Amino acid sequence: MEPAGAEEIERRAGSPDHQGICAEVSEFVYADPDMLLGVSGALLVALDQVQDPQNLGAICRTAECGGATGVVIPERRAAAVTPAVCKASAGAVEHLPVARVRNLADFLAGAKRTGMWCYGADADGGLAYDQVDFTGSIVLVLGSEGRGLRPRVASACDALVAIPLRGRIESLGVSAAAAVLVYEAAGRRGIEPGRSRASAPDPGS
Repeated sequence: MEPAGAEEIERRAGSPDHQGICAEVSEFVYADPDMLLGVSGALLVALDQVQDPQNLGAICRTAECGGATGVVIPERRAAAVTPAVCKASAGAVEHLPVARVRNLADFLAGAKRTGMWCYGADADGGLAYDQVDFTGSIVLVLGSEGRGLRPRVASACDALVAIPLRGRIESLGVSAAAAVLVYEAAGRRGIEPGRSRASAPDPGS
């Protein structure tokens, strides 16, 4: 460890938002999406063009804490794993596999071919989130901020599920919706957060 002043730390970190320490690390290593599909009893969270790093980090944190197997994001028009995402995730991305795919709808089609069920979050979905059978291998699919799921991604899902809204606001934020769905699915599957996660590849492997 090399002592340094605040200005030097800010220069190396590239941001004034540090806590007095800076470390040089390698670039983030994304997981192989095919390896995630090969996990028995997988619980995956797929994000359709979520662009806010804070939302991506918060969802990764929820997914890791809730016992999910991994998170899947598109390569384009979506937030990548950056230092801001790492910070927002409270370090969860160091323990949770995050995979990138070229086309999310194609990934979901491949997931279904392996026997997984894909459930998309949609305010107008035909099923209430607490009426879904979340057993087996599943993918929870959440859309971008504001626009929700793109039509082709929505059509690639087996069903669209809704979270009831009892207030005057029209929708939950994507990170809040992810928390509701991940914990509902984990509870239905008997996953004890942090202990019974389906065996997933090491994010750094």
